[in-house]
Amino acid sequence: MRVQKIPALQQTYTGYAAKLILEDGSIFDGVGFGYPSEIAGEVVFNTGMVGYTETLTDPSYRGQILCMTYPLVGNYGVPSFDAKDEYGLPKFFESDGIQVKALLIHDLSDVASHWSCTKTLDQWLYEEKIPGICGIDTRELTKKLRVNGVMMGAVAVSQNVIDESRLKKALAVAKYEGLNFMPEVSTSGPKEYGDKDKDCIIVLDTGVKYSIIRNIMRTGYRVVRLPWDASYDDIMSYSPKGVVISNGPGDPKVCTSTIKTASKLINTSTPTLGICLGNQILALAGGANTYKLKFGHRGQNKPCIDKRNDQVYVTSQNHGYGIDPKSLGKTGFKVWFANADDNTVEGIEHKNKPIIAVQFHPEASPGPYDCMYVFDRFKEIIATGVKSELASAKAPRAKKSSKKKTKKKGGRKGAKR
Repeated sequence: MRVQKIPALQQTYTGYAAKLILEDGSIFDGVGFGYPSEIAGEVVFNTGMVGYTETLTDPSYRGQILCMTYPLVGNYGVPSFDAKDEYGLPKFFESDGIQVKALLIHDLSDVASHWSCTKTLDQWLYEEKIPGICGIDTRELTKKLRVNGVMMGAVAVSQNVIDESRLKKALAVAKYEGLNFMPEVSTSGPKEYGDKDKDCIIVLDTGVKYSIIRNIMRTGYRVVRLPWDASYDDIMSYSPKGVVISNGPGDPKVCTSTIKTASKLINTSTPTLGICLGNQILALAGGANTYKLKFGHRGQNKPCIDKRNDQVYVTSQNHGYGIDPKSLGKTGFKVWFANADDNTVEGIEHKNKPIIAVQFHPEASPGPYDCMYVFDRFKEIIATGVKSELASAKAPRAKKSSKKKTKKKGGRKGAKR
């Protein structure tokens, strides 16, 4: 297998032996790329066609082995991390490094060609010490996960013959459920973004993506990013206009400190926006319950229905847990969005407090921008102080053409008038 030749970059291990073993005993043999190592984690799949640099750096994937269902990956390479946007944030990445434990794909592109490409996917994984396997039947693997649910798996990439017994032992002791990944993905201290003379929004960092910070800044605020276990008093010391509880990995129930803080935000009617994990944390803080989905929602084409007007949006999603709608009864929350495929809860809003949350990713990256208006709705809620259901911000609709329609003369012979 060929690798694009880029000067001054260390040679990688493409072509080595590689193996995936699942907890049900299934074994997938393939060709290794990236960094030679052995790891174990929860195996999940993503149905997106593009955006692998953003996907691999999404902190919500912490602790997981990711299978990409699109067959060809790596064809446009990896851009430079030094490329920044107008806010000083990385343009093509969602965190400071790859978050997945391993990558599983069907076909690794022989060449990487794009104006922004500085290295191959293979080389990037090697630099980040992440193993990858190509040449496996990702369709069979995905169908297995859909039927049986996500499961633990172990990956090995090696120059030598892989010891299956050792890999099975590593798999036997591996776990994902109940682990708290927050110390690994959250900031260790306050970080500020934007002009100090602007109003402040606090981001409670449970694994925030850079694009969430970018979109808060887009709406005119500066951002102060605080650790996941920051207290209510820590937040209020900045006199913020509102709080955003971010996306992140794992079971929301292990985030006890964040849930406690979110409960105080609800009780004090602090304008709050929850995204992905933040949606689940707000639900738990209000007294609702969450549960693990069979195989989760991970992709860029997930349809969601806005229950206020029955309008459907195509959303980007990455979550393995959901909110039990039956548990919302006495919480003060109601369903805002529902998934059009399986009717799971994709967003909630408080009935009489300035608090809203979505399970999908309104910032996309990667994915469609249909729901970026969620950030604008949050800004309007902050500005007006009205109840969330009364805020009028809506997604922009396509403008009607100002040209008058003209009837064509004549018509198809025999056509009915």
